[in-house]
Order: sequence, then structure tokens, then C-alpha cells
Amino acid sequence: MTILVTDATGTIGRHVVDHLVQRGADVRALVRDPAKAGLPASVAAVQGDMLDVDSLRRAFAGVSTLFLLNGVLADEFTQALIALNLAREVGIQRVVYLSVIHSDQYVNVPHFAGKFGVERMIERMGINATILRPAYFMSNELTIKDVVVQHGVYPMPIGAKGLAMVDGRDLGEIAAIELIRREQADEPLPLDRINVVGPETLTGENVAAIWAEVLGRPVAYGGDDTSGFEQNLRQFMPGWMAYDMRMMAERFLTDGMVPEAGDVERLSTLLGRPLRNYRNFVTENTALA
Repeated sequence: MTILVTDATGTIGRHVVDHLVQRGADVRALVRDPAKAGLPASVAAVQGDMLDVDSLRRAFAGVSTLFLLNGVLADEFTQALIALNLAREVGIQRVVYLSVIHSDQYVNVPHFAGKFGVERMIERMGINATILRPAYFMSNELTIKDVVVQHGVYPMPIGAKGLAMVDGRDLGEIAAIELIRREQADEPLPLDRINVVGPETLTGENVAAIWAEVLGRPVAYGGDDTSGFEQNLRQFMPGWMAYDMRMMAERFLTDGMVPEAGDVERLSTLLGRPLRNYRNFVTENTALA
């Protein structure tokens, strides 16, 4: 009985692999270059590409449970549909799919709409899956840490509605728990959706205040300029992706990423401990600066 993890060397995928290994699972990892994967010795790294049907068929052979994670790419939706169709073709009946919170509400945001389309396929085709719907990743903040530390400005336009930011380590552990639950069940389990959130919902002003307290000096919230945000992103990512991120930020301002009643309690029970909070994340990562 083998669990296959896609995007196994990415930030979230690597957490999933590590937690599965800690729990004694038989893990196979889909990677572009096994020689450079740097995964635990017990993990079978297999070469594959999400648009290479033949490589996916080889990677999926003998797999009982699939963790499907598709990065934010122009062909993300196509990748996911191909992977799920091939999984059905080879008889994989147990799936954990990484979607995103409010995928059914952020309908004009390309990568949200794409993930919701995948959710619809899973539901309509009767695929036995857990759909994980995480909120904004705390690890995204590493890309702007230097701006905060050096200039005293928190530049992400996250607004005043609030985001329930999630630590990727918690997400990886929750994914591993669900994969093993499905793997060990006598029969494929029915469809389930889980919002994966952090323990608190934070606004732009809240986040700036946390940075200020941790750094011991003033940090200002940079405001809600999504146009400027897009232009900054275009310096290091394709224009289509920068625009996608702008659309997401605009929904942060109008809708936020707010948990549903009982989400935090459900996750804490699943983990058997409290969720990691944003202040601890900032403290850990500024200590390494």
C-alpha cells in the first residue's frame, strides 16, 4: 500500500512527505529530478511531469492513495484533471486534493476558479477524496520579510476583513493524517472537505503590529493598493501570475479569508494540539535573519 505525493519537494509537499515518513507510511514522491530531490532515504523518488501522461502512468502504478498538489501555473487546471483521470484509470480510489479556502466564492481569481473546477470534477465523478481548503500560507510572508525588517513596512495588501493564515507545517501534518486515514480504511471513504486555517483572523493592521512587537520597532501597514502590488510582483513573476495575485488581493479586501464556525476546533482536535500562530512564525523567522 503506497501513498504518492505530487510536488513532493515544494514547501507544502515536503511537509507532507516528512509527516508521512514519521508515521511509517510507504511513500512515493513525484519529482522532476530524483537525484536532486533530497528526500528521506525511505522515500521512493520517481521522475515525472504533470503534463507527461506516460511518466504519470508509471508513477501511479501500484499506488493506493494519492496526494494531489498543483502549483499556481497557467496550465494548473489541465494538470489536475489529467492526474485525476489517470488515477481513476489505474484504480486509485483514495485521494487528498489540495484546493483553497473560498474557491467557490473567489470566482474571478484564476487559480481559485481552477481549483473549484477540480473540486467539481471530484464530486461529479464520485472520486473518494478529502478536499483540503487552506487559507493564506504564512510561508508566503518569507518573500516580504526583508521589506518589513529593512524598511518598517508590511507591504501585502490584505485589508481589514482578515485572513486566517495557516502554518504550512500544520497543513502538511493534516494532509498526512488524512492520507493515512484513507489509506488504512477498509473501504474508500466518502467525500469530505476541510477548511485548513490558523487560530486567528488577522488584518493588515494586526499583522503590522505583530511584526512591530517582535522586532521592537515601528512597522506600518502599507495599505490596500492592489495595482501597485501587481506592478511590484511583475518584477519577478510572469504578468499573468501577477495579475492573478492582484485579483486574489482584491478579494482579500472585499471578502477576507474567514473561517467557518468550528473550523479551528476541528483542526485542533485532528492534530491533538493547538494550531501554530502567526506571532510564533514571525518570531522563528526573524530569529534566523
